[in-house]
Amino acid sequence: MEYVFSDRLKALSGTATREILKLTQGGDILSFAGGLPARECLPVGDIEAILQELMQSGGLARVLQYGISEGTAALRAAFGRVFLEDGIEADPDETVIVSGGQQGLELCCKAFVNRGDAVLVEDPTYLAFLQIVKSYEGRPVGVRSTDEGLDLNDLEEKMKTLSPKLLYVVPTFSNPTGKTYTAKNRRALLALAERYGVMIVEDDPYAKLRFSGQPVPPIKSLDKTGRVIYIQSLSKVFSPGLRVAAVAAAKPVAQKLVVGKQNTDLHTGALSQYAAQRFLESGKLNQNIAAGIHIYRERKEAMAAALDRYIPAGVCTRTDPEGGLFVWCELDKRIDTDRLFARAVEQRIAFVPGRVFFADGSGGNTLRLNFSNAPPKDIDRGMEILGRLIGQTLANSAKISYNKSE
Repeated sequence: MEYVFSDRLKALSGTATREILKLTQGGDILSFAGGLPARECLPVGDIEAILQELMQSGGLARVLQYGISEGTAALRAAFGRVFLEDGIEADPDETVIVSGGQQGLELCCKAFVNRGDAVLVEDPTYLAFLQIVKSYEGRPVGVRSTDEGLDLNDLEEKMKTLSPKLLYVVPTFSNPTGKTYTAKNRRALLALAERYGVMIVEDDPYAKLRFSGQPVPPIKSLDKTGRVIYIQSLSKVFSPGLRVAAVAAAKPVAQKLVVGKQNTDLHTGALSQYAAQRFLESGKLNQNIAAGIHIYRERKEAMAAALDRYIPAGVCTRTDPEGGLFVWCELDKRIDTDRLFARAVEQRIAFVPGRVFFADGSGGNTLRLNFSNAPPKDIDRGMEILGRLIGQTLANSAKISYNKSE
């Protein structure tokens, strides 16, 4: 049977992290690939108590029924209080509950992107967003970045010449680099977006996982004109499996996102919404975050120390994030991380090769490492193996160069 798929999906394959996650499901591979929160940070006991209370109160039938597409009023109000902690004012009719932050991204593209439209992203950026843009036949275009955030000259030039529909940013503990935009950079990129009429999609799943440095206000908190669509997920601070996130946007945008959601999944699972609502109302979110920060700080420090210990000097430039889940490495240009990944899997470790995070497929000597889902001893063992493989790759490269010179 020959299948004739739609043009928008013909060229798409599964994202690298999803495919790697399949590879690591057997349990014998030490994975530094997916952005999984630590098992110790999943509030299993709290969720069990919430579900027990629900069943004993006779309310189970209510949450097994259909719900409204924008999400329950109680959960939207609970998210509104969380938003307010970060200086974001969003009424319930400006808030949409979505099935994970990634659905929020998909709905933004559904609402704004037409075939051929340019969508600006940081280079590198979250790989799933690149896939989503392409699925709507848009054109992701990378913007250079610096240690302070986006390269504003490059951003303005591309806004001016490409008339992009969206600018997508992960400004706090960025996926994949772990970098954070400065407050000055955030104000400047918002001013450029206003000048050139570009909507900003601010993806903010990691900001609460800060273990050093000072918080930086979300771009949405600076937004006075409805230019910014803000997405906050509970996946990294509550449960990734329940798939609950919220979008804060100007009312006309929120209404359009709801229409798009109705055609996707009708509404986010009511049982998941109820569990998230009760957890937020319990006041335990910050307690759970604090426990996670302690674990993630220790694991990030273990990874940084192991990378410095095991990777040959001068071979690796890495980020040193103040929070989040990832460390980004740029290796010697002689190292192709796709090939390195294949060799690493043979040694039963995994990471994400960096090429998939770039709009133009560059970055072949880069990689992303997740530190949140492995204890320090496993991190040390994994980085030792990775360092040895990198050393062997460089040694082989030197032999090849020497033979060529002969």
